[in-house]
Amino acid sequence: MDTENPSAPEHAKSRTTGKNHPHAGLVHDNARHTTRFTVIGNHLAQHEELSLLAIGLGVHIQSLPPGALIDIKSLARRFPEGTTRIAAALRELETHGYLRRERKRIADGRIVTRTVSCNKPGHRNTPSDTSSRPAPRPAQDKPPPRRKLLPAVPKPSYTSPALLAAAVDVLAGLRRHDPRLLLSTTDAEHLAPGVAAWLERDLTPTAVREALTTNLPTEPLHRPAALLAHRLTNQLPPPPPLRTPSPPPPIRHPLRNCDGCDHAFRSPTPGLCRDCRVSLAPTS
Repeated sequence: MDTENPSAPEHAKSRTTGKNHPHAGLVHDNARHTTRFTVIGNHLAQHEELSLLAIGLGVHIQSLPPGALIDIKSLARRFPEGTTRIAAALRELETHGYLRRERKRIADGRIVTRTVSCNKPGHRNTPSDTSSRPAPRPAQDKPPPRRKLLPAVPKPSYTSPALLAAAVDVLAGLRRHDPRLLLSTTDAEHLAPGVAAWLERDLTPTAVREALTTNLPTEPLHRPAALLAHRLTNQLPPPPPLRTPSPPPPIRHPLRNCDGCDHAFRSPTPGLCRDCRVSLAPTS
């Protein structure tokens, strides 16, 4: 029987024991994924009640595409943990809301069980939306750009339907002289009073058309209505001069026979002619 040798040397001890060995903590060496990645919530990855196997299985299930098989036998063929441990992990995920099972009738009339993976327990999508991908954000409707207002145009002193109709005819005919002067109905209604102010000043439609189409720029016209409004305002001719009324025609009295000499003369009343009045006038 061997006896203990107290003089035997002790085993070499580590210079740093586990009790006083410093731990620096976790350091991440991450790279940004751009393809083939899955967003997993920390509520699953750091769950306080799920087992490590259930957390790992939940992460695996959320990374699978829709339609993948996640029954116990399929998972057991994929992982070495075995059917018993995998079944327990699936029950954990189902208990905490990360999995749910739904019964659905398919086209041939059979009822099948569908397993739904929930990446956020408590959030329930529509039946047709079973993907774990976040729904795309709806595109915000941008307000249409405001159309610049056309410059003001002169106004006629008296607006009549016939005058405005003639003005619209002038504007509608401008495109025959230059296709770039094709105007919309709104633009024509805005410019019509300006053309009416020109017509009111004794200008013919041809003269107005010549003033609006002569010496146009050679480059494309992005706002032809604005150009016409500018010309109607800046080139407005002065009002026509006031006409001096002509004197009334002289009054023609009827012919009468002189009571003295029986000669014919014009007078408003019967009596003597001028010669008889002179001859009969008293002399001094």
